Amino acid sequence: MTDQPIAVVAGPDEHGLGEELAALGVEIRRIEGLVTAETLTDAGIAAADYFVLTDVDEATGIPIAKELNPDVFAVTYAERSLPEFVAGVSDLAIDPNLMDSAMVAEELVDDAADSESSFVAD
Repeated sequence: MTDQPIAVVAGPDEHGLGEELAALGVEIRRIEGLVTAETLTDAGIAAADYFVLTDVDEATGIPIAKELNPDVFAVTYAERSLPEFVAGVSDLAIDPNLMDSAMVAEELVDDAADSESSFVAD
């Protein structure tokens, strides 16, 4: 694992969440097209901190990502709802109409920093 957090972004990312995460120091690795075990592996899901899905038609990628990296934080950033069979596997689902990408990126990075600092001994 590197010091720089990694996000695998799958889907068109019309709202620019990948760019907002990159602006906060997150390394972005993109998957264009189908989200499969092979494309996730090629994108480096094993080392990723975040899996960001922007196309719910590729929702089957969430359980695959979690199988390849159980610690990855799976975020769906899309206007449509996730299918029921993956809704319980995703860690967070956000509608871009309710929260802009800059705020989502800040929350993800801040939450990760807070989690790391909570393990610091007093």
